[in-house]
Amino acid sequence: MNDKELFKLIYGVAREMGAEILVVGGYVRDKILGKKVKDLDFVILGDAMQFADLLSQKLKVKNMVRYPRFGTFMTHYKGFHLEFVNARKESYTQDSRKPVTKPSDLTSDLSRRDFTINTLAMHISDDRFEDIVDLYNGQEDLAKGIIRTPLEPAQTFSDDPLRMMRAIRFATRFQFKIEQETFRGIKQNSERLAIISQERIQDEFNKILLTSKPSQGMELLDESGLLEQFLPEACAMKGVEQKKEFHHKDVFYHTLEVLDNIAAKDDSLELRLAALFHDIAKPRTKRFVEGSGWTFHGHEVVGERMAKAILKRLKYSNELIQKVAKLVRLHLRPMALISDEVTDSAIRRLLFLSGDSFENLMILCRADITSKNPKRVQRYLENYDYLIEKIEKVEERDRIRNFQPPVDGLEIMEIFKAKPGPLIGRVKKFLEEAILDGKVENEHDACVAYILENKNDLTQ
Repeated sequence: MNDKELFKLIYGVAREMGAEILVVGGYVRDKILGKKVKDLDFVILGDAMQFADLLSQKLKVKNMVRYPRFGTFMTHYKGFHLEFVNARKESYTQDSRKPVTKPSDLTSDLSRRDFTINTLAMHISDDRFEDIVDLYNGQEDLAKGIIRTPLEPAQTFSDDPLRMMRAIRFATRFQFKIEQETFRGIKQNSERLAIISQERIQDEFNKILLTSKPSQGMELLDESGLLEQFLPEACAMKGVEQKKEFHHKDVFYHTLEVLDNIAAKDDSLELRLAALFHDIAKPRTKRFVEGSGWTFHGHEVVGERMAKAILKRLKYSNELIQKVAKLVRLHLRPMALISDEVTDSAIRRLLFLSGDSFENLMILCRADITSKNPKRVQRYLENYDYLIEKIEKVEERDRIRNFQPPVDGLEIMEIFKAKPGPLIGRVKKFLEEAILDGKVENEHDACVAYILENKNDLTQ
């Protein structure tokens, strides 16, 4: 089913009950921009709950979710996500973004929406099909690439502070500019973000990070004051570190370059968060060494702890937190292995430590090359290619990634005639180290023989 067929069906229900219905917001905006949309929002000039009853019968759907208090219902139908709402006006209290709603007309309903580009409505009736209602010059702002509020910006953002994050998300997604008064309204209300839940902030932040050029969103978040509200640790990376003749590039803008490099290669949130946090601890670990300049020893270890704490605060899943923290901890390891003298043992340890994160680790490390010198960048990339070749050979031969020693605890107890206890763990660790060091092959019989050879030492 295409959207026109869907509109005809929905309009038939509205006509049957004598109501008027229009499609609004994102669908109209994206249709003008030439983008296909499967999420459709409708505004009903009539009784939304009565409409819901008739529509559920017509579509034969049972998964309809209703919110009678707000005159809203939603459902999925043949690949479309549909949301319907009564035309309404809203009012807000100072300490909440949840509105008090009252039934209203189309003009009031469109005025309550966040930005002019989202106030557009489109008729789906037979006689006015695809006629656009544009009360706030949304089409003009779309054509000019402008994000603007339909009403006074400061009040718009004070009422619902999450709209400030949405403004930056839309500007980043569409590569639009935020109109001057609208941006001033964001700056004036940035501290109001405190009333928004971390989950909602995280959701909008993810959408910004997942755009094609996340650096633009990060710069807008910083300039507006919003970044300081929910991620002050990132703001701490700003500033050029220098002393006498020594100079180190700005960590914040280096991080944004890495983010964009990742965005050009991969669309995973895990990698974009790892890019954002890989140098997060540099401000806390920077030291000036005479003759060498600025150093950041241990920033990957401190950064791992910081990444875990920040991501937990922002309510990310524990699984994602662990993956991102691992990449932060290991992001310097591959660079340390770029040498003709690197041992197979060192490669085995990297494979073992990174496990399933190895590919993402290498993507992150390549993205971390942000020198302005093209020859230097090319040299580093060639070194990485050489390293990956060596790693693939070791991986193919030794099967190290995510390995478990081929002799389990029960067999170790049998060999030593021992009960469960510290000895079993000690033997497992001994065997793991021997495999990583290349002293024994990662193969069952060879490992059993190696344990027997060292049995006396292990029991002392």
